[in-house]
Amino acid sequence: MKKLSNLIYNKPLVFSLWFGLSFIMVVKGILIHASYNNYQVFKYNFIHTIHQQNLFADYPQQYFDLNHYGPIFSLIIAPFTFFPDNVGVVLWVMFNAFVLFKAIQLLPLKENQYVVILLICAHELLTASANLQSNPMVAGLIILSFCFIKRKQDFWAALMIALGTFIKLYGIVGLAFFFFSDNKLKFIASLIFWSVVLFLLPMLISSPAFIVQTYHDWYIDLIAKNNANATSTMQGISVMGFLRKILNWQGLANIYVIAPAILLFGLSYLRVKCYKITEYQLLILASALIFTVIFSSSAESSTYIIAFPGVAIWFMNLKRPVTWLDVTLFVAALVLTSLSPSDLFPKYVRVHYVMPYRLKALPCFLIWLKIIYETYTRNFTGQKHVNIA
Repeated sequence: MKKLSNLIYNKPLVFSLWFGLSFIMVVKGILIHASYNNYQVFKYNFIHTIHQQNLFADYPQQYFDLNHYGPIFSLIIAPFTFFPDNVGVVLWVMFNAFVLFKAIQLLPLKENQYVVILLICAHELLTASANLQSNPMVAGLIILSFCFIKRKQDFWAALMIALGTFIKLYGIVGLAFFFFSDNKLKFIASLIFWSVVLFLLPMLISSPAFIVQTYHDWYIDLIAKNNANATSTMQGISVMGFLRKILNWQGLANIYVIAPAILLFGLSYLRVKCYKITEYQLLILASALIFTVIFSSSAESSTYIIAFPGVAIWFMNLKRPVTWLDVTLFVAALVLTSLSPSDLFPKYVRVHYVMPYRLKALPCFLIWLKIIYETYTRNFTGQKHVNIA
């Protein structure tokens, strides 16, 4: 057991896996496939903004798929576009890995527990990196918003939330940590400030009229994308997608699932006396990260790099010794959520069961329900039991 513990907490090894697997995966993609389609989507967000071309139109000569990112993303991706594609795409992937790495490193955990979280999430990061996705960065921004609030740096927490929201909307879940702020007026003022700044910034490389029009176009694009997700085979890996398949109810409206989920999540905040307790705060963080993905109609396999740090944070935040139920749920998440898209998982099961039934979402959903239960009932360390309300 001691040797295993030394291996798990071995920083050089874990850091090498974290960055090394992503580097190998993106270089392999360059050498074998020479395909950067997702990166091209990102790159042309910047180019189209400069030339004031509709960011959400179809450009089959440049890439396959559509852009769904806001105009502020053009400034995020801009530095990478000045390199040749085969260099820019590697830098992009490593940048995303670093943002999430730093966010996890700043979590208020016991010494070196963040190393285990990195290890747990390494394979999920590999999946996102293989697809050249921005989701590791988005996950990092959500976690950083929590960390900055915890460190009483509300100004920077507000930037993380606003930036994540203006990039891909997911960042708005950072508002879930509002009640943990000691200076809520400063937090609100900072959020307004950064929202204005991020709204105006893309105008520096384009024009005010174009950016205003772009936000209108973005709204229309997101509605169309949400409608298309219901019939997509690669997206909708969510609780709604799972229930539609299991119940054979393709017309199941998202609101029938999301509304009760929001209610359950909101009830977690009734334990007001727990707001200052780190263990409780970490449960809310884990819950928010998982919620963001499993109740999103846009969730795809590589989106789970946002949810899986929530799974890891929950597991590391459990009271020891952990119960058989907790271990079972955690192992199910490792196998069914993290490993199912890989060659380590039986292809027949993946193709005929995991993908069509959206089973990647199931362990995360069960863990989320367990987290919700814990926010209602857990007797936190060093605290007397705090009843709801």
